[in-house]
Amino acid sequence: MRMPQRFVDASVFVHAYIRPRRQLRPHERQIKAHARSIVRRINDGEDVVTSCVHLLEIANLLENWMPLEDAREILSSLAARGNVEVLPVERRDLLAALAVGADANVGASDALAAVLMRAGGIAEVYSFDRDFDRFEDLHRISQ
Repeated sequence: MRMPQRFVDASVFVHAYIRPRRQLRPHERQIKAHARSIVRRINDGEDVVTSCVHLLEIANLLENWMPLEDAREILSSLAARGNVEVLPVERRDLLAALAVGADANVGASDALAAVLMRAGGIAEVYSFDRDFDRFEDLHRISQ
């Protein structure tokens, strides 16, 4: 029996790929290094899961910080990987996420990840977003 993959949040790719416009503080450099390590493991074949919504969130963020072609290449590579399961999102998922987000006081994207993770039996999320710490049944991994 295969163990469920970890969900990967958009924050991982934002920290890994966006070039800062200022000198990073030591803890920010450490976050960037951890994000790159996670991305390297995914590129090397680690099984992860995300959603079409989270992929588009990554695209939206990267497109604001780098040339469109570069952002498109990163997203295309990620979406085409066999080890990256991309979950569809339906209206019921969105409605559930809005309710979960209101209960946990987190944004819709993080709440959607929680809804999808729970539905898929996934308890771990790669993320640098501390809002995931509000979900007692989910474990955030940031390295």
